[in-house]
Amino acid sequence: LDEATAAAEAMALANRTHKARGNRFLVDPDTHPQTISILRTRAEPLGIIIDVQPVGDAMTDDCFGGLLSYPSSSGMVRDLTDEIAVIHDAGGLAVVCADLLALTLLVPPGEMGADIVVGSAQRFGVPFSFGGPHAAYFACSQALQRSIPGRIVGVSRDSNGKPAYRLALQTREQHIRREKATSNICTAQALLAIMASFYAVWHGPDGLKNIAAHSNQQARRFGAAMIASGRSLRHNSFFDTVVIETGDDRDNLLSTANSAGFNLRPLDGAVAASFDETIDDVKLAAITAALGGVLEADVDDNVPANLARNSPFLTHQVFHDYRSETEMLRYMRRLADRDLALDRCMIPLGSCTMKLNATSEMIPISWPEFADIHPFAPSDQLQGYQILQDQLCKWLGEATGYAGISLQPNAGSQGEYAGLLIIRAWQRARGEGHRNICLIPASAHGTNPASAQMAGMKVVVTGCDDHGNVDLVELREKCEQFTDQLAAMMITYPSTHGVFESEIKNLCDIVHDHGGRVYIDGANMNALVGTAEPGHFGGDVSHLNLHKTFCIPH
Repeated sequence: LDEATAAAEAMALANRTHKARGNRFLVDPDTHPQTISILRTRAEPLGIIIDVQPVGDAMTDDCFGGLLSYPSSSGMVRDLTDEIAVIHDAGGLAVVCADLLALTLLVPPGEMGADIVVGSAQRFGVPFSFGGPHAAYFACSQALQRSIPGRIVGVSRDSNGKPAYRLALQTREQHIRREKATSNICTAQALLAIMASFYAVWHGPDGLKNIAAHSNQQARRFGAAMIASGRSLRHNSFFDTVVIETGDDRDNLLSTANSAGFNLRPLDGAVAASFDETIDDVKLAAITAALGGVLEADVDDNVPANLARNSPFLTHQVFHDYRSETEMLRYMRRLADRDLALDRCMIPLGSCTMKLNATSEMIPISWPEFADIHPFAPSDQLQGYQILQDQLCKWLGEATGYAGISLQPNAGSQGEYAGLLIIRAWQRARGEGHRNICLIPASAHGTNPASAQMAGMKVVVTGCDDHGNVDLVELREKCEQFTDQLAAMMITYPSTHGVFESEIKNLCDIVHDHGGRVYIDGANMNALVGTAEPGHFGGDVSHLNLHKTFCIPH
């Protein structure tokens, strides 16, 4: 879903496969703050302790793994082989967050011994868009593939013996394993993954290396100019991010750069400047001059020889065939012709497709006013986005009957997880933190029990009648049985059977009477919008799938 979530899934995978070792997970301090934050959130309900410090001597017997960044959050490029070996020598798994574009020039982490490599595909042609959505990638060794989160597509053969693609290793997933599934992720940022994939198809390995080399060259020219102007750099080896030591002059540099039309990242006693394919010589000269430097025509190679990539990548022919607009257009059309899509017929796939993705709604996605906003831009540059978000939250509150709305979760599965954490925090705030039972109907989507387990709850299944309705007699019995432990109940309304529970208000009252909160899964909210509000018939928390109820592509 995104790099931070992928890192959290990697941590969970390492914990599942090395649980006997202990509950500590080491995270290198030079990791993106948002990644560390998500790791802490995901770790706490699972009883995992996040220990942010260099691997070195900190990798002890109670650690099941460690996470490194390549390049680091501050841009440093270093050989991770020895640190990965330390993790392995202690019996743990090594996770690396890596920049895809940098890997076109740098030795890949797998060749250094990494067990799991994760990161964002945003660098492959997807705009910032104020932070997403962006597709993540998740790669692991052959030995770990049966514990990987999400879905795996494998190559098989059809009835005529021809190659065919199908979902593989499904026994790991929620529809079979329920609360014992490897993850609660049941969908993906497929549209963004497709965009990144076509970017790779269009440019091919040579084109991607040229883009990466341009980013690195511009960063190196900038760094050389800063050194020539009397400033010092935090790292001598970097890919696209230059960190300038500033001391007490940091805020002055930030202000100067801002006045020239550039945002720098504030660090402790330093500022960081990152460069990509959009930074041409004119922009480079402008930011360099603003900070008191003078550009040189060229500089020496910055990538250490021992870290220069020699292994091939994107070797399939598809990444070498399409170099003209017409060839690419026809290839995309051939692929589209294999899809069952709205421009051909009605799509009989339930709630995920029971809405219209209007073409007019897709157009603003590419507008630079939306697309070019960095997620960590200063707040005074985000007033338009803030108005849009405030307005959207108001509308969603009116549609659902709830008092508060969060736009943070990046998928329905993450919405479930966030909502259950809210219920967990509410129970704790009133001194009922021991409540950990989550009732879930037998008919529920498999993501529900998987999310409850991730939130540190114990799943108890309650039965349904022949028509898919929750059995109220059994529900009362379960609520009475666990009256001192009941934290929540999750229910989809209308249900996954397509049934409107006629006793939904009564059901909510029963759970409330026993101290629990009701999570109404919004998967089928498109059947209610404008007609009924979950917050008014007994729901306490819900999530909305924007690709179901509203109008973004799945």
